[in-house]
Parts: sequence; structure tokens; C-alpha cells
Amino acid sequence: MNALHSAGDPHLEKEITRFDELDGRWDLNEIEVEVSIPYEDIPGFPVSTVEGHSGRLIFGKLGAKNVVAMQGRFHYYEGYAFQDLAIPVRVMKFLGIKHLFVSNACGGVNPDYEIGDLMILDDHVNLLPGNPLLGQNYDELGPRFPDMSEPYDHDLIAKAQKIAADNGINIRTGTYAVVSGPCLETPAEYRYIFNIGADAVGMSTVPEVITARHMGIPCFAISIITDLGVPGKIVLVTHEDVQRVAEEAEPKMTLLIKELIATL
Repeated sequence: MNALHSAGDPHLEKEITRFDELDGRWDLNEIEVEVSIPYEDIPGFPVSTVEGHSGRLIFGKLGAKNVVAMQGRFHYYEGYAFQDLAIPVRVMKFLGIKHLFVSNACGGVNPDYEIGDLMILDDHVNLLPGNPLLGQNYDELGPRFPDMSEPYDHDLIAKAQKIAADNGINIRTGTYAVVSGPCLETPAEYRYIFNIGADAVGMSTVPEVITARHMGIPCFAISIITDLGVPGKIVLVTHEDVQRVAEEAEPKMTLLIKELIATL
């Protein structure tokens, strides 16, 4: 824990960016790393069990900004309690972060979407069988019944849309549904998810965003559409397929988030 105390300074303006299913490659390439701490060296911190999720907390610089980055994240399907999924964001709140940036790879259910599209999240539907705020509320962190009328910060979304337009990046903006996994959805489930108002579906992001919003942290999230759950376009998808599409779309996402963080 001494490393966390020395790396975190509540007087610094910090951001956090997480490149989750993308295995943190952007973090390694773009962040000037100052401290890198394996999750297993942080007492009480969860440890990812997913292939491609390295499991390190990274402190460093992105341009003039101090950042904390998670390389690898945790999912409900790994067997964690919902309260465990809240731990990383709460730890980083105490380290001084001011904004939360989250990324994921997900399946598109909107028939207008294509594989490789980027989608900015402007809302979500929580289809998980629980919530990271279940149990005792800690009043020093936030209210018992936090408002979720703006889960994703409107100003950050508008800035990101302008950055995308200025750089010729085709961007979608839509609603993300989260499910427990680990199996992918059936055709009937894809139809259901689209019919209830979602544009994409995945297995992450929402618990972290709920935790952050409970503490008043503005959030920005972006998805790479790595497969399609659209009638006539559903095919067998492997983890390797997801990683390949993510790698191809990653440069566009990297540019967008780098420029967005620079505006803060």
C-alpha cells in the first residue's frame, strides 16, 4: 500500500482511463509510465482472471495530465461480488481522480452498426442481477439513492463528438446494455436487447460507472463494436476475433480519447 500512497496525491488533477478488453495497449504506448503496480500487490484489490487482461495499476503522464490507468478489469462473470466491482473506482477516487474514462469491446444490436464502429455511450440498461451499491451505504462516498439521469457526462460527449468530426472519425452515440455473461447472447436475446432500447451489449462498464456516479465523478465511455447481434449478420465469434477487431479500431479510439483528455 505504500506504493499507492506515494503514487496518489489528492492535490493533483488526475484522470483515469481504462482500456479494459483492449488489454491496455494504449496505456503502454501513450502514457509516460512513472509507477506500475500489479493488482496482486495491492491488498484487497481484485485480480483479473481473463485472458488478455494483464492486471496492473499504472500511474503516469499523458501530455500535461496526471493519469491513473487500469490495465485489465474485473467482471461479474469471474465470480466477484458486486461490491468487489466497486473497489477499483473507490480506490482511485481516494487517489484523487477527477474523471472516469472507460472503454470496452461489445456486440452491436443496432442494424445500422458495422463491425469496427466506435460508439460513445450516452445511456445504459443494467441487466445484471445486482448493483455495486448493494448493502451498506457509505455516506462519505455518496447518497443512498444516487441520481442516474446523466450517467455519462453530456459535456464530455459533446467534446468527443466534435473531436471525432474534426478528425474524420465516424462515431456512433448510443445506449449500452450490460449482461452477466460469460456466454454470448442468443439470437432471441439480441432481439430482446434491441427491442428494449439498446444499441450494443457487453459484460462490463456499468458497475464502474454506477460506482463513479455515486461519488459524483463525471464519466465518459466508448465501445468498439467487435461483432454484430443483428438478424442475418450473427456468426460464430471467438475471443481472438474480438481482440483482432479491437486492435484495428484502436488507433481511432486512442486519438479521440487523447484529445478529449487534453481539453480537461
